[in-house]
Amino acid sequence: MIDSSLSGRVIGAAIEVHKTLGPGLLESAYELALEHELALMGHLVERQKPVQLSYKGIELGDALRLDLIVDDSLIVEIKSIEQIAPLHESQLLTYLRLTGAPIGLLINFNVRVLKEGIRRISN
Repeated sequence: MIDSSLSGRVIGAAIEVHKTLGPGLLESAYELALEHELALMGHLVERQKPVQLSYKGIELGDALRLDLIVDDSLIVEIKSIEQIAPLHESQLLTYLRLTGAPIGLLINFNVRVLKEGIRRISN
């Protein structure tokens, strides 16, 4: 289950987390709550998954960590900031490119209405 079906379920779980917790918390709180909500829905969720980085043929080790990866295919980058900037979208696009994941969600929980804080990005 990839593409819009999976991203729709993740967005639904994020909305549930946002309705329950509201805006204004640290990213880590939303990350833990969303991990739990998705697990309750039966999804495989990895939190703070390390990603090996290769640069010009040399392995640099665990150079980055993904906030969440759902069902081994969708990356979720969580923010709790005033506003999503183009740099945040570029960050997620880089994660998609480096991992080969097809789809990512950038979710900013520090908004009044969550749909205003969601960006879906394809690789």
